[in-house]
Amino acid sequence: MPSVLLTDSITVELGGSEPWPQNVELYQPHEVEQILLPDNSVCLAVQTFLKMCGLSYKLQMASNAEHMSPSGRLPFLHCGAFVVAELDPIVAFINTKGITLTEHLDSSQKADMRAYISLVNNVLANAEHYLSWCDNVTYQEVTKPRYGSVYTWPISQILTHQKKKHVNKRLTATGWANKNIEEVYTEVENCCMALSERLSTQPYFFNNKPTELDALVFGHLFTILTTPLPDNRLATIVREHRNLLDLCQRIEHEYFEKTDNASM
Repeated sequence: MPSVLLTDSITVELGGSEPWPQNVELYQPHEVEQILLPDNSVCLAVQTFLKMCGLSYKLQMASNAEHMSPSGRLPFLHCGAFVVAELDPIVAFINTKGITLTEHLDSSQKADMRAYISLVNNVLANAEHYLSWCDNVTYQEVTKPRYGSVYTWPISQILTHQKKKHVNKRLTATGWANKNIEEVYTEVENCCMALSERLSTQPYFFNNKPTELDALVFGHLFTILTTPLPDNRLATIVREHRNLLDLCQRIEHEYFEKTDNASM
């Protein structure tokens, strides 16, 4: 049966009528030699969300994962007859199957959660793209060699140039292209401060149960903390917030170390 691109509510409803298959595959670029900071963050966020939902999947790393994706965004999920890309559509698709992480939230809390998700997407995601593609040192030392590593010359150079233009267009549309690096770091500082204040002393952002916000924040912060860069100021900013570090350690232990050990 051919795969169906999940693009509208009718398709979502059709997908929801089917049980979760055993052969679900999650596609992303190769971690060791290829994946970049922004893509690593969102790919880890989706993995975390699936683990929080208790859903099985097989991680597939492909050099052309970005070009295989129906939206050109990463990661993408191949679930039965459906192909779903990016975190929000994947969350919506899984929700149609009666699986949700927000059943304990009221309407006001759900609106609050969406606001913080928007904050993370607007600040951390844009900052990661800016640093990877607009900061010349990071671009020359990390982004350019990694993004083109899986292609032969001159394809590697052409695709890297095209991607740089695409990211710059996106950052221009959101007002980030004209920022300087200090302004970017200030935006990240303010975002982390807001997240830290919202989390406070709770184990998760909404009391004792994780939501997709926790998965998204973990994906970004854990990747920032563990990705070597020429300038590690992003990681330094995150480390200033003890409760955000505790959140990362808690999720890593609960959903990766425990589940990895259980599957051995």
